Amino acid sequence: MKQAVSMAMAAGLVLTSAMAQGEVKKDSWGKSADGQPLFLYTLHDAQLTVKLTNFGAHVVSIDAPDKNGNVADVVLGFKDVAGYENPKNTSYMGAIVGRYGNRIANGRFSLDGKSYEIPTNNNGNALHGGKVGFDQKVWQGKELPNGVEFTLVSPDGDMGFPGKLTAHVKYTLVGSSLHIDYTATTDKDTVVNLTNHSYFNLAGEGSGTVLDEQMMIAADATTPVNATLIPTGKLAPVAGTPFDFNKPHTIGERIHAADQQLKTAGGYDHNFVLSAKTNTLHLVAKAVDPKSGRTLTVTSTEPGVQFYSGNFLDGTLTGISGKAYVKNGGFCLETQHFPDSPNQPSFPSTELKPGETMHSSTVFTFSVTK
Repeated sequence: MKQAVSMAMAAGLVLTSAMAQGEVKKDSWGKSADGQPLFLYTLHDAQLTVKLTNFGAHVVSIDAPDKNGNVADVVLGFKDVAGYENPKNTSYMGAIVGRYGNRIANGRFSLDGKSYEIPTNNNGNALHGGKVGFDQKVWQGKELPNGVEFTLVSPDGDMGFPGKLTAHVKYTLVGSSLHIDYTATTDKDTVVNLTNHSYFNLAGEGSGTVLDEQMMIAADATTPVNATLIPTGKLAPVAGTPFDFNKPHTIGERIHAADQQLKTAGGYDHNFVLSAKTNTLHLVAKAVDPKSGRTLTVTSTEPGVQFYSGNFLDGTLTGISGKAYVKNGGFCLETQHFPDSPNQPSFPSTELKPGETMHSSTVFTFSVTK
């Protein structure tokens, strides 16, 4: 299967070179472990080429130019589905995670007076939807002008969550911006928190660490965590701490500071409370690789973002280009509602009721800084 998949990838690369701007190309990408057909979708516009798959609605690659016009893949990913299905891959690299992105304490929460239990998979907590989350599901893909819409129906009781949830994730490429629009509906009261878990390395995937890349995050506070990375329920101002990225700092500048939160997480792995108090698109973060000039600007309708500095990457995963992904080899900016919100009444609610539609949007915009 790997040979067939590699041939499909090679064919996709040839076809991409001849693609018209705004065209969407669909290629076979083998089959999942349970025999379901997989596809690789290529989006191409003036500045970017993006590859997506219906397995986990993953972002597989994003090719972006630097200040000299040199193109590199700036997200971490794998050359075939075997990499994403590998039991040793617990990185959620490029995936849509759900039904509840991030952590739920002890895998338990109550809703409408009923208790629910999600299989735990991370230090006694449920992470990114439990043991078999949306990242391991085969979604249905539909080509759109400049994009792809992925749909997944999660049955009532899936990983312990109540309600039949229908989720749609639409990727569209407009110039140098990749738009991600999420919607979900349910037939019972439930909780939902969807996000994309791409790891970015603006110097190019597999090129080493991101510690020298500059980061700005438009946030005044974080939600500090306990020893298992569950929020305490408090808000901690970032002013005067290594978590203040309102002015740009390199990711590695303060990552080893004598700060208990950094020690607990082994680096940055925290929810930042965004300064904007609006459900419209607002600035989340801006990252710059000084050497290449590649710049990523993130906007979203979400109230929070999980900034993760790739602390648990350890060189055991081999990426799409055949290079090992080392510790701090990529950073994540997971736009979201807050972790453990079902157990934290003071946090923005993640409840979804029948007749309602959950909607959120995030935009990744690439440019160059000279």
